[in-house]
Amino acid sequence: MKKIKQASMLSFVKDLPNICSLLGLLCAVIGIYLAIEGSFPAAIISILWAVLFDWYDGIIARKLKGRTKEQGVFGGQLDSMIDIVSFGVFPAVFLLSYGNFNIWYIPGAFIIIAACAIRLSYYNIYGLIDSNTYKGLSVDNNGIVLAFVFLFERFIEQTIFSILMYAVLLILATLNLSSIPIPKFSGKWVYALIIYVLVLTLIFGWGIYNKIL
Repeated sequence: MKKIKQASMLSFVKDLPNICSLLGLLCAVIGIYLAIEGSFPAAIISILWAVLFDWYDGIIARKLKGRTKEQGVFGGQLDSMIDIVSFGVFPAVFLLSYGNFNIWYIPGAFIIIAACAIRLSYYNIYGLIDSNTYKGLSVDNNGIVLAFVFLFERFIEQTIFSILMYAVLLILATLNLSSIPIPKFSGKWVYALIIYVLVLTLIFGWGIYNKIL
Protein backbone atom coordinates (compact mmCIF):
# COMPACT_ATOMS: atom_id res chain seq x y z
CA MET A 1 0.00 0.00 0.00
CA LYS A 2 1.42 3.36 -1.02
CA LYS A 3 2.04 5.67 1.89
CA ILE A 4 0.57 9.16 1.55
CA LYS A 5 3.24 11.82 1.87
CA GLN A 6 2.65 14.05 4.85
CA ALA A 7 2.99 17.81 4.49
CA SER A 8 5.38 19.61 6.82
CA MET A 9 3.86 21.42 9.79
CA LEU A 10 5.11 24.82 8.69
CA SER A 11 3.58 24.36 5.21
CA PHE A 12 0.17 24.99 6.79
CA VAL A 13 1.31 28.39 8.04
CA LYS A 14 1.26 29.69 4.47
CA ASP A 15 -2.49 29.04 4.31
CA LEU A 16 -4.20 32.46 4.44
CA PRO A 17 -6.96 31.48 6.95
CA ASN A 18 -4.28 30.09 9.29
CA ILE A 19 -2.28 33.32 8.99
CA CYS A 20 -5.44 35.15 10.06
CA SER A 21 -5.85 32.73 13.00
CA LEU A 22 -2.24 33.29 14.08
CA LEU A 23 -2.73 37.07 13.97
CA GLY A 24 -5.63 36.54 16.36
CA LEU A 25 -3.32 34.51 18.60
CA LEU A 26 -0.79 37.34 18.52
CA CYS A 27 -3.50 39.78 19.66
CA ALA A 28 -4.47 37.42 22.49
CA VAL A 29 -0.85 37.00 23.64
CA ILE A 30 -0.37 40.78 23.62
CA GLY A 31 -3.63 41.09 25.55
CA ILE A 32 -2.44 38.61 28.18
CA TYR A 33 0.82 40.54 28.57
CA LEU A 34 -1.03 43.85 28.91
CA ALA A 35 -3.46 42.35 31.45
CA ILE A 36 -0.56 41.11 33.58
CA GLU A 37 1.01 44.55 33.34
CA GLY A 38 -2.27 46.11 34.53
CA SER A 39 -2.99 47.91 31.24
CA PHE A 40 -6.57 46.69 31.18
CA PRO A 41 -8.12 48.99 28.52
CA ALA A 42 -5.28 48.15 26.13
CA ALA A 43 -5.76 44.44 26.90
CA ILE A 44 -9.45 44.77 26.04
CA ILE A 45 -8.56 46.37 22.70
CA SER A 46 -6.25 43.44 21.96
CA ILE A 47 -8.89 40.81 22.67
CA LEU A 48 -11.46 42.65 20.55
CA TRP A 49 -9.13 42.37 17.58
CA ALA A 50 -8.53 38.71 18.43
CA VAL A 51 -12.29 38.19 18.10
CA LEU A 52 -12.31 39.94 14.75
CA PHE A 53 -9.48 37.78 13.39
CA ASP A 54 -11.26 34.71 14.78
CA TRP A 55 -14.36 35.57 12.75
CA TYR A 56 -12.40 36.36 9.61
CA ASP A 57 -10.34 33.16 9.45
CA GLY A 58 -13.56 31.21 8.85
CA ILE A 59 -14.84 33.72 6.31
CA ILE A 60 -11.57 33.57 4.37
CA ALA A 61 -11.53 29.75 4.55
CA ARG A 62 -15.03 29.52 3.07
CA LYS A 63 -14.27 31.93 0.24
CA LEU A 64 -10.82 30.61 -0.62
CA LYS A 65 -10.81 28.12 -3.47
CA GLY A 66 -8.40 25.23 -3.91
CA ARG A 67 -7.80 24.43 -0.23
CA THR A 68 -7.11 20.77 0.45
CA LYS A 69 -9.03 18.64 2.94
CA GLU A 70 -5.91 18.50 5.12
CA GLN A 71 -5.69 22.30 5.15
CA GLY A 72 -9.31 22.51 6.27
CA VAL A 73 -8.87 19.96 9.07
CA PHE A 74 -5.62 21.56 10.24
CA GLY A 75 -7.25 25.00 10.19
CA GLY A 76 -10.12 23.78 12.35
CA GLN A 77 -7.75 22.28 14.91
CA LEU A 78 -5.56 25.39 14.95
CA ASP A 79 -8.60 27.59 15.43
CA SER A 80 -9.67 25.56 18.48
CA MET A 81 -6.22 25.73 20.07
CA ILE A 82 -6.10 29.49 19.58
CA ASP A 83 -9.65 29.91 20.90
CA ILE A 84 -8.58 28.33 24.21
CA VAL A 85 -5.88 30.99 24.55
CA SER A 86 -8.02 33.90 23.37
CA PHE A 87 -11.31 33.13 25.09
CA GLY A 88 -10.22 30.88 27.94
CA VAL A 89 -6.73 31.85 29.10
CA PHE A 90 -7.06 35.57 28.35
CA PRO A 91 -10.25 36.23 30.39
CA ALA A 92 -8.86 34.05 33.21
CA VAL A 93 -5.60 36.02 33.34
CA PHE A 94 -7.51 39.28 32.98
CA LEU A 95 -9.69 38.37 35.98
CA LEU A 96 -6.69 37.28 38.08
CA SER A 97 -4.73 40.43 37.30
CA TYR A 98 -7.67 42.77 37.88
CA GLY A 99 -8.25 41.00 41.21
CA ASN A 100 -4.60 41.64 42.15
CA PHE A 101 -3.91 37.89 41.87
CA ASN A 102 -5.92 37.20 45.00
CA ILE A 103 -6.10 33.46 45.69
CA TRP A 104 -9.93 33.58 45.64
CA TYR A 105 -9.84 34.31 41.92
CA ILE A 106 -8.00 31.08 41.08
CA PRO A 107 -11.15 28.86 41.12
CA GLY A 108 -12.86 31.26 38.73
CA ALA A 109 -9.83 31.32 36.42
CA PHE A 110 -9.79 27.51 36.36
CA ILE A 111 -13.53 27.28 35.63
CA ILE A 112 -13.25 29.79 32.76
CA ILE A 113 -10.40 27.89 31.06
CA ALA A 114 -11.87 24.44 31.76
CA ALA A 115 -15.29 25.45 30.39
CA CYS A 116 -13.66 26.79 27.24
CA ALA A 117 -11.59 23.61 26.73
CA ILE A 118 -14.59 21.33 27.37
CA ARG A 119 -16.84 23.28 25.01
CA LEU A 120 -14.32 23.37 22.19
CA SER A 121 -13.60 19.64 22.55
CA TYR A 122 -17.34 18.91 22.44
CA TYR A 123 -17.82 21.18 19.43
CA ASN A 124 -14.98 19.45 17.55
CA ILE A 125 -16.90 16.17 17.88
CA TYR A 126 -20.51 17.23 17.33
CA GLY A 127 -20.31 20.63 15.60
CA LEU A 128 -23.41 22.78 15.24
CA ILE A 129 -26.96 21.65 16.04
CA ASP A 130 -27.73 22.70 12.47
CA SER A 131 -26.06 25.03 9.96
CA ASN A 132 -27.20 28.15 11.85
CA THR A 133 -27.39 27.10 15.50
CA TYR A 134 -24.84 26.50 18.26
CA LYS A 135 -25.48 24.40 21.34
CA GLY A 136 -24.56 26.84 24.12
CA LEU A 137 -22.76 30.15 23.82
CA SER A 138 -19.81 30.27 21.43
CA VAL A 139 -16.60 31.11 23.32
CA ASP A 140 -15.73 34.12 21.16
CA ASN A 141 -18.68 35.86 22.79
CA ASN A 142 -16.71 35.79 26.06
CA GLY A 143 -14.37 38.45 24.67
CA ILE A 144 -17.21 40.49 23.19
CA VAL A 145 -19.19 40.54 26.46
CA LEU A 146 -16.10 41.18 28.63
CA ALA A 147 -15.26 44.24 26.52
CA PHE A 148 -18.81 45.59 26.89
CA VAL A 149 -18.85 45.04 30.66
CA PHE A 150 -15.49 46.79 31.01
CA LEU A 151 -17.01 49.97 29.58
CA PHE A 152 -18.59 50.49 33.03
CA GLU A 153 -15.36 49.95 34.97
CA ARG A 154 -14.70 53.67 35.44
CA PHE A 155 -18.01 54.15 37.24
CA ILE A 156 -17.58 51.38 39.83
CA GLU A 157 -15.08 50.92 42.65
CA GLN A 158 -12.39 48.40 41.69
CA THR A 159 -13.12 45.73 44.33
CA ILE A 160 -16.84 45.74 43.55
CA PHE A 161 -16.19 45.72 39.81
CA SER A 162 -13.78 42.79 40.12
CA ILE A 163 -16.51 40.78 41.89
CA LEU A 164 -19.00 41.80 39.19
CA MET A 165 -16.59 40.73 36.48
CA TYR A 166 -15.99 37.44 38.33
CA ALA A 167 -19.74 36.78 38.31
CA VAL A 168 -20.16 37.73 34.64
CA LEU A 169 -17.32 35.45 33.51
CA LEU A 170 -18.72 32.53 35.51
CA ILE A 171 -22.13 33.11 33.93
CA LEU A 172 -20.47 33.09 30.50
CA ALA A 173 -18.68 29.82 31.36
CA THR A 174 -22.05 28.33 32.36
CA LEU A 175 -23.60 29.47 29.08
CA ASN A 176 -20.63 28.04 27.15
CA LEU A 177 -21.45 24.60 28.59
CA SER A 178 -25.23 24.91 28.37
CA SER A 179 -27.52 23.14 25.91
CA ILE A 180 -29.35 26.35 25.02
CA PRO A 181 -29.75 26.73 21.22
CA ILE A 182 -28.08 29.99 20.21
CA PRO A 183 -28.10 31.39 16.65
CA LYS A 184 -24.79 31.51 14.85
CA PHE A 185 -23.86 35.11 14.08
CA SER A 186 -22.53 35.13 10.54
CA GLY A 187 -23.11 36.85 7.21
CA LYS A 188 -23.95 40.53 7.71
CA TRP A 189 -23.25 40.22 11.45
CA VAL A 190 -19.56 40.52 10.63
CA TYR A 191 -20.16 44.19 9.71
CA ALA A 192 -21.78 44.76 13.10
CA LEU A 193 -18.71 43.18 14.73
CA ILE A 194 -16.35 45.42 12.74
CA ILE A 195 -18.26 48.51 13.90
CA TYR A 196 -18.33 47.21 17.48
CA VAL A 197 -14.57 46.57 17.51
CA LEU A 198 -13.74 49.93 15.93
CA VAL A 199 -16.05 51.91 18.25
CA LEU A 200 -14.79 50.21 21.42
CA THR A 201 -11.18 50.53 20.22
CA LEU A 202 -11.73 54.29 19.87
CA ILE A 203 -13.45 54.54 23.29
CA PHE A 204 -10.76 52.61 25.17
CA GLY A 205 -8.00 54.18 23.08
CA TRP A 206 -9.30 57.66 23.92
CA GLY A 207 -9.27 56.76 27.61
CA ILE A 208 -5.67 55.59 27.35
CA TYR A 209 -4.70 58.77 25.50
CA ASN A 210 -6.29 60.97 28.18
CA LYS A 211 -4.44 59.10 30.95
CA ILE A 212 -1.13 59.62 29.14
CA LEU A 213 -1.86 63.35 28.94
